Amino acid sequence: MLTPSQSRAARGLLDWSQDELATRSNLSESTIRNFEKGRAQPSVNNLAAVRAALESAGVQFIPENGGGPGVRLARK
Repeated sequence: MLTPSQSRAARGLLDWSQDELATRSNLSESTIRNFEKGRAQPSVNNLAAVRAALESAGVQFIPENGGGPGVRLARK
């Protein structure tokens, strides 16, 4: 659904801090930080909120297709 590295990469594309992502997904910054560092796996609902926040800002998630999962910005 969403990997820690995809989350970090998506934030980088958007120039968002962990705090910005937390605010936009209605989660705590510690939830984002712990997920991205691999310390904890958020609930399915929390992961969906993170993904929805990133997608609404223009991030597209690329499924694993032999090269590994990834992210990109949608064309405007």
